Amino acid sequence: MPEDLAAVAHRAREASRLLATATRADKDRVLHAMADALLTAADRVLAANAEDVAAARADGTAEHLLDRLRLDEGRVAAMADGLRRVASLPDPVGEVVRGSRLPNGLELRQLRVPFGIVGVIYEARPNVTTDAAGICLKAGSAVLLRGSASALRSNTAVVGLLRDALTSAGLPADLVALVPGEGRDGAAALMRARGLVDVLVPRGGAGLIRSVVESSTVPVIETGVGNCHVYVDAAADLDTALAIVANAKVQRTSVCNAAESLLVHEAVAEDFVPRVVAMLHEAGVTVHGDERFAAHEGVVPATEEDWGTEYLSLDIAARVVSDLDAAIDHVRHWSTGHSEAIVTESRRAADRFVAEVDAAAVLVNASTRFVDGGELGFGAEIGISTQKLHARGPMGLPEMTTTKYVVSGHGHTRS
Repeated sequence: MPEDLAAVAHRAREASRLLATATRADKDRVLHAMADALLTAADRVLAANAEDVAAARADGTAEHLLDRLRLDEGRVAAMADGLRRVASLPDPVGEVVRGSRLPNGLELRQLRVPFGIVGVIYEARPNVTTDAAGICLKAGSAVLLRGSASALRSNTAVVGLLRDALTSAGLPADLVALVPGEGRDGAAALMRARGLVDVLVPRGGAGLIRSVVESSTVPVIETGVGNCHVYVDAAADLDTALAIVANAKVQRTSVCNAAESLLVHEAVAEDFVPRVVAMLHEAGVTVHGDERFAAHEGVVPATEEDWGTEYLSLDIAARVVSDLDAAIDHVRHWSTGHSEAIVTESRRAADRFVAEVDAAAVLVNASTRFVDGGELGFGAEIGISTQKLHARGPMGLPEMTTTKYVVSGHGHTRS
């Protein structure tokens, strides 16, 4: 392990011990200071980001990845607003998860406590830098950040501002740090930093997540890719379905909660398929469809690969299914376990879909784009977990803590 990563981790550990004694007011003050610093120095962040975007474009980076990388005044303002929302939320540290008095008189409490040091490995999206820093700080942990090389200038500028804000608010700058090292060496060292880093969160594409899960000796909270489905049921209101499909696919294509697959019950296919194809074509979406969809002009015949693809672009796979069972079977086979939606006016169909679809989030008559920490009232999120241990779905403040048991007695001894 590079000596400089060990040094950074040791400083973060010392800083995290000071943070453990900070009050909610202390933490909220620094979060507001961070937000103020971002807005005050937005020009510096945008200039650094413009260099990153220009370099990425020159390297032939795909447009949907450029969109993830790109910042503008609105996105910087949203980063600052995310920090303020986190500040407005209750402090999870010290929350009593459960407590009881045992028959022998012992008092038992399970409390939320910080992890200590959280490592985050992520691609592009500089907004992850502030989301991760804000959530980890409020949850009482230091954070070591390893962004992609494509966003290095942006992340360096943002982290510099966050560290200055920490110092100005009276907390150690080392609570937030970039992982040193060039290329993949820094990420590899972070994955091997067991004993220095308490938990690791990967956030990015399937390749990054698989690499971290398979290579890390540090415990990993696995976030997932999103092959998200919208199923339009026989009992769907078709105007509602059209609006949900449009929002889920088009509102922002480069994010993991965008819809990538559309399923339509054959009972409404004759009416709905022409309408949805026309709407998607008008929005610039390429439809990769089965035989029923491919009968319409402009639809590309779907291949087997399309059903499992996370496009992150203006593309969608589409299929007509015979019934609810066929829709559930398709989702079970191809879902990545992220977010799945049903559009229906049938309570029975909705209840079956919710019960039988295995995903971190299931939506009824709502766009998959709502599966987001900010939209669900968590302030911000550090990622969306598709695993089943510890945390599942958008990971906000409670998910970025662990617990300890406190057992209080009066000279109790065990017989």
